[in-house]
Amino acid sequence: MADSARNKYRDEVDAKRILQIREISRNLPQACGDFLRSIAITTSTLTRLAYAIDLNTFFQFLHQERLSFAEKPIPLLTDSDLANLTQSDLTAYTEYLTYYLKSDENHTEPERVLVNHDLAIKRKLCSIRSFYDYLFKNQRIPSNVTELVALPKIHEKPILRLNRNEMEKILSTAQSGDEMSKGQQRFQKLTAKRDFAMLSLFLGTGIRVSECVGINLNDVDMENNAVLVTRKGGNQVVLYFPPEVAEALADYMEERKDIEALPGHEDALFLSLQRKRITQRAVQNLVKKYASVAAPLKPRISPHKLRSTYATNLYHETGDIYLVADVLGHTSVDTTRKHYADMTDARRRMAAEHVHLPGDPEFDRRER
Repeated sequence: MADSARNKYRDEVDAKRILQIREISRNLPQACGDFLRSIAITTSTLTRLAYAIDLNTFFQFLHQERLSFAEKPIPLLTDSDLANLTQSDLTAYTEYLTYYLKSDENHTEPERVLVNHDLAIKRKLCSIRSFYDYLFKNQRIPSNVTELVALPKIHEKPILRLNRNEMEKILSTAQSGDEMSKGQQRFQKLTAKRDFAMLSLFLGTGIRVSECVGINLNDVDMENNAVLVTRKGGNQVVLYFPPEVAEALADYMEERKDIEALPGHEDALFLSLQRKRITQRAVQNLVKKYASVAAPLKPRISPHKLRSTYATNLYHETGDIYLVADVLGHTSVDTTRKHYADMTDARRRMAAEHVHLPGDPEFDRRER
């Protein structure tokens, strides 16, 4: 294919994000725009958009909650103003992030309550640190006060994943619609082949949700059971899938031939009922819907948890952490380790079965 069709979707996504970044930057100090442009070559548009959103939240807080930043409009704040940030301001911001209200720009919608936990707070503080680090390194401020504020300590939580029975049930539910509400079943009948193919792809390749929605029809090679995906950083790699996934994809692609996509969405593999390329949010809701039937005691199942399920299964079958890291697209094996933490625990338990001390019958038998 058409590299042009493949690049078209990515270019459209990037263009949309760039426009969002520019819109947000208009309401921020000029230094923020300078910072975002300085990292344009080394970061993705998604990363820069996240920075822009975090900076906007930060400066809205300063303007509304801190007297020293209340008088001057945010876009008019100079480097000298930014240098006046104190450790107290940052401590207050950390507390503010735990619970705050946010309204839309036009104040036409009710205010939304936003709650952040340690991981989200740490990410938002890291965004501010990066911004102030840029200012300090470029000699625009005399010191970097953000380095004085400790980041929240993140406590590792067990990785949530599906067991074998739950995997079987989520796939069978996507095919049959059993145990779903009547309303859900009406939609399930229309999307059964698509949903089954998508869930099979998640569980059979460990693909990311962003990679999944970006797949075009000609990215799928049924002769070699392979699919070309675009990773987070823009690199393209070929992932191979097992026969079960190939069968599910082939079944859906036959149905897909008869669907006339709306203009601009003709190349997309997975379509919504509106005949548009399916969105990440729609896929997240889809996974949550089927998981609520297959694993009702695991309410936080998401596409990323299906990815963790795949990683655990692959490591269990191969014992090769480097293979798991490569297939998942991790640049560091350390990132991968959390996907198989329970496996390493099981291996540690095995150690106790193989070491025996005097007084143990097995020790005495071996000594003889």
